[in-house]
Amino acid sequence: MIRWTYAFIDRPRPGFDRAAAFWTAVTQTHLSSRRGEDDEFATFIPAAPHDACLKLQGVVEGSGAHLDLAYEHVEPQVERIAALGARVLVQIEGFAVLSSPAGLPFCLVTWVGEQARPDVVTHPGGATSRVDQVCLDIGPSEYDVEADFWHAVTGWERLRGSLPEFEVLKPAASLPIRILLQRLGEDRRAGAHLDLACSDADKVREVHEAHGAHTVGRGAHWIVMTDPADGVYCLTARDPRTGSRPVSS
Repeated sequence: MIRWTYAFIDRPRPGFDRAAAFWTAVTQTHLSSRRGEDDEFATFIPAAPHDACLKLQGVVEGSGAHLDLAYEHVEPQVERIAALGARVLVQIEGFAVLSSPAGLPFCLVTWVGEQARPDVVTHPGGATSRVDQVCLDIGPSEYDVEADFWHAVTGWERLRGSLPEFEVLKPAASLPIRILLQRLGEDRRAGAHLDLACSDADKVREVHEAHGAHTVGRGAHWIVMTDPADGVYCLTARDPRTGSRPVSS
């Protein structure tokens, strides 16, 4: 059973500090000390008594997001998930890096007792938001296999999304990050990005733009943004407390 979930923001290393400053501001967290061989990792720490669920990685190439799934015992999960079609890239005691059938990287980590989901963020003016979703962007030829894979890995409830191209993998309410599966209109390399649930997406957009983000597009119920490190993410019209939509018509 998955005991905790983390969303990782992956940004090019030259943009690490810009990404860190932006995401600490809009999530009202503070940044941990940097760690890793090249100081490439950090965690966004929420106010006590809540546990972290968002981290930052400086990557050599690319930009996007990935999931960390926390288990009490990692090794049997590596074997189980590899049998479902994952490729094991790195494995050491209590930790593993894998890739999905479509090539999306993710990690299995040892659960260290996290249990208190971070609260929603209240912005000036009263709008609220919460980082609560990693969206997996998958081409049509790979979608069915990839969606079945993630459903089998998590065991979470699989729900239809707001539009035919979306499905949601919904975890227990105690877990902070869920998965959105998006069937792209054409085949390209699979990717992932972060989504925030917003009580008023336009008011949250104004806050994010004040901290250096840019609006690059709009969908039916979401706004596509780039952060100061040029990473794409979305502000979505969903209830930040429950993840449900619509918040408003």
